[in-house]
Amino acid sequence: MLQQKEIDTIKDLQTQEQSCMQKYEKYANEAKDNVLKDLFNRLKQSEQKHYDSLSQVLAGNVPECDCNDTSGRDYAPTATYTSESEDKKADCFLATDCIGTEKMVSHEYDNKVFLFGDTRIRKLLADIQIEEQNHAEMLYKYKVVNGMA
Repeated sequence: MLQQKEIDTIKDLQTQEQSCMQKYEKYANEAKDNVLKDLFNRLKQSEQKHYDSLSQVLAGNVPECDCNDTSGRDYAPTATYTSESEDKKADCFLATDCIGTEKMVSHEYDNKVFLFGDTRIRKLLADIQIEEQNHAEMLYKYKVVNGMA
């Protein structure tokens, strides 16, 4: 059974995940490049999975996780932009902003994992933190391939 501080922490993390989902949905609609739109939609789905996993914890069930996520390492976007344009600048802003968000959310998980006594919950939170890092890596790779970094 979760302690009140653990419940409050999970709810706070859910708020972060909800914010990420909303941002990725908004940015998918604003992005000019279809590769970036697809990436934002993919990341939104991942954030939804995080939110749902946290909901399961609140319901008393800790979902299994795979702490060997390789989505960041394996992501290889194709280049869309070959020259400077207003669309490229706009998409660069969106990707850069999301990298900052992922860094912040990853940091939240890194700090809050230690508030839990249950090893399974700590493992889940550590896995989500790794996935947040992978999101930032994917966004960075998008920027690199498009000459934005």
